[in-house]
Amino acid sequence: MNEGGPSVHASAVKVGPYAVLIRGPSGSGKSRLAFDLIMAGRSGVVESAVLVGDDRVHLATLGHEIEVRPAPRLAGLIEIRGLGIRRCDFVEHATVRLVVDLAAADAERLPPAEALKTSIFGVEIPRIPVARDYSPLPLVVAALTTTKSSSSVNPSGDCLKGNGNHMNPTIATE
Repeated sequence: MNEGGPSVHASAVKVGPYAVLIRGPSGSGKSRLAFDLIMAGRSGVVESAVLVGDDRVHLATLGHEIEVRPAPRLAGLIEIRGLGIRRCDFVEHATVRLVVDLAAADAERLPPAEALKTSIFGVEIPRIPVARDYSPLPLVVAALTTTKSSSSVNPSGDCLKGNGNHMNPTIATE
């Protein structure tokens, strides 16, 4: 992908082998979530995490995937509220496998399946819509460390780390 690929107002963090693309309006917490993910990687909550880009990134299709790169002038820079612009390690590119939309108008407690995916340049990618004033980090960690329930008989088998808050599917109707 060249530098001329579309630039978007977003941040991205490579967590393990793939990137989390963080979108949202100005002031919604994109930089904060990016830094929180980096810290979660350092503490072992998620796989190792490193900045791709903060504030502006370039996106392009690469086969049937979306690749993200930092805007060249901003590479290795991240805004940390209260400290200003700081330098940190970064990677030159990563494949996007999750999109987080902050301050999303369609965020719901139990979102419909169609809200949990988005299309970028015709490539469908899993999505997390996060309501304004709701902490996105637990949702992103859950998306990265759990799997969808395939059986209502054994919901506790969903958590890869063996902990979680799984509701018995009959509790809500009893």
